[in-house]
Amino acid sequence: MTVSRRKFLSASVAAAATAVIVNPRSVVGAQANSKLEIGLIGCGGRGDWITDVFKQNPNYQWVAVADYFENRTKAVGSKLGIGEDRQYSTLSGYKRLLDSKLDAVVIQTPPCFHPEQAADSVDAGKHVFLSKPIAVDVPGCVSIAQSGQKATEKKLVYVVDFQTRANRFFREAMKRVHAGDLGELVSLYAFYPWGAGGHDTVLTGPESYLLNWYQSMELSGCCIVEQDIHALDVATWVVNQDPISATGLGGRKIRKNGDIYDHYNVTYTFPGAVTLQFASVKFVPGVRNEIICRAWGTKGTLETDYFGDVCIRGANPYEGGNCSDNYWSGTVTNVKEFVEAIAAENFSNPTVAPSVRSNLTSILGRDATRQGKLLTWDEMMQANVKLEMKLDGLKQ
Repeated sequence: MTVSRRKFLSASVAAAATAVIVNPRSVVGAQANSKLEIGLIGCGGRGDWITDVFKQNPNYQWVAVADYFENRTKAVGSKLGIGEDRQYSTLSGYKRLLDSKLDAVVIQTPPCFHPEQAADSVDAGKHVFLSKPIAVDVPGCVSIAQSGQKATEKKLVYVVDFQTRANRFFREAMKRVHAGDLGELVSLYAFYPWGAGGHDTVLTGPESYLLNWYQSMELSGCCIVEQDIHALDVATWVVNQDPISATGLGGRKIRKNGDIYDHYNVTYTFPGAVTLQFASVKFVPGVRNEIICRAWGTKGTLETDYFGDVCIRGANPYEGGNCSDNYWSGTVTNVKEFVEAIAAENFSNPTVAPSVRSNLTSILGRDATRQGKLLTWDEMMQANVKLEMKLDGLKQ
């Protein structure tokens, strides 16, 4: 499959650009005073956590759960008061969940599974609330773009849960940037140091491989895709264009197990001779945890921090505010806007296209670094490399 940089996602990006802000309505779907019945696919740490966010909203009711590991399914199902007949396990358990009666699914599985699970959910007529990253490779990103477009055609809502894109300070700052308050973009810098960066565990078999999915590139996409996408998503939000190329250095100096890197230093080039310098390091003791993006223009500077302040300094200042609660509050907003979009029958699904772009940008940096050469977007898209999971020995 050959996809050019200029043609890919043109329709979905245009749709996102013309999306309107919807006003919430007091009903869900066609029936007044009804609750949206939702199922959870993925009952690990993030999946368990996000159930509490949805429970804060009176418009939702959990009715089913699925996970490969039966003990996780039982734990979360019991917590939510879901009967054993609506608790599904094994790799194909999510398909039985999709066959059951519910309105929407919340997908919180390892990112390698997102494209197939999201596509199957849309085919089953379910609204989709999907965690980041959306995929680990180019075919997966293409699949997400296609299922997002199909959701719009089938009048389904499809949301990708980036917390920064739901934050009011980030939204206002980006609105001003795109209105020209920074002037002409000069360059950007993004930085994601993290003291933990996932477990470093000796794998003992197929289930250990799946349980410690973050350590494997084909399951997680590597740290630049699974984690660093938060910083790169902000950068691509600023530029609002596909990168032309990337080149980078990286490797493993701390991690002992798995095959993902623990540091990256990548230079991206965008149209207009705009460059992005990106740096990531994981597992370093004593590091200050940050998710930073800075953008410099001819009229000012944008400063953003996932856990800190967002502001614009220069000719057109914006005081902004603090985002220290972003992990929780951003998800709360996305959960709220998910049900509002369903109620208002707004199926424009504007979060899909930018999420695909930032995911592909992360993959471009990863592949350029691992291949040890300057890699263009067009070369990456044309190569269309698929990462193969090792699922032999797992319960199907």
